[in-house]
Amino acid sequence: MVIHRPDFIVIGAMKSATTTLHEQLRRQPGLFMSRPKEPNFFSDDAIHARGWAWYSSLFRSAGIEDLRGESSTHYTKLPTYPQTVEWMVRDLPRLKLIYVMRHPIDRLISQYVHELTVGRITEGLGEAIVRYPELIDYSRYSMQLRPFLEAFGFGRVLPVFFPRLVGQSQAELERIGRFLGHEGRLEWDHSLQPQNRGRDRLRPSPMREVLVQAPVLTTIRRRVVPPQWAQSVKRLWQARIEPPRLAPSLTARLREVFDADLAQLGSWLGLRLDCDNFDEATGNRSYEWSCREAGGVTGSGLPRP
Repeated sequence: MVIHRPDFIVIGAMKSATTTLHEQLRRQPGLFMSRPKEPNFFSDDAIHARGWAWYSSLFRSAGIEDLRGESSTHYTKLPTYPQTVEWMVRDLPRLKLIYVMRHPIDRLISQYVHELTVGRITEGLGEAIVRYPELIDYSRYSMQLRPFLEAFGFGRVLPVFFPRLVGQSQAELERIGRFLGHEGRLEWDHSLQPQNRGRDRLRPSPMREVLVQAPVLTTIRRRVVPPQWAQSVKRLWQARIEPPRLAPSLTARLREVFDADLAQLGSWLGLRLDCDNFDEATGNRSYEWSCREAGGVTGSGLPRP
């Protein structure tokens, strides 16, 4: 049996335009992106148990010369999935990784709204942060990156920042192409709308599930209901949850945590980085790793003894 392996993976961060990036990459000649977008093969025990035959099948349709990729944000969700890097480096030691980072507070709020929409969180933001510490952990970028840098080395991990990806999309896409070793020119498709936006997400509804999944009703809906009516009905189920406003005391608490994490990230990139300057600093230019040894991580891919 031929084993088809990915050449690269977009490893996160959650709610940082990874779905949009995945779809943009999928549209490029010479690149093949998995369906589903997030296999979560190296994170979720039940999915990993399906074995390499299942995972390999996700890339079977790629062309011989295509670079193959997938995008699973579960891979940078420590401490929820602690075995990810161990499994990944064992099976794919030459893998290239792309990590997209958004302002850590904005990312946290976006995840919170997402969890509210799907019903996994019902508390206010202040209480949710205490009860669900992963809201903070998934925005601690240097903490999430460190195991990958130790295992793969700096040269195989590309830092991408949300402000730059949004503001200079074509330039960042070309930069990603160079990192992947893609020989052609990549073109950002500006007709593609942002993907997986929280405001567009539909609230859970048993009635809607019946209407959508019933074969007879689906046929009638597609043949009889005008598209503009269908969109109007769809909007009735959209969450429309506005991002919460943070109390000054909560903002101060979050800044203290994230500034310490961003200081470590900034030291690897050769810049001063904190919550106050995050969007401006990362939107104005692209950054590569400024050194091959920093903060307990070595360029050889091995932790310091």
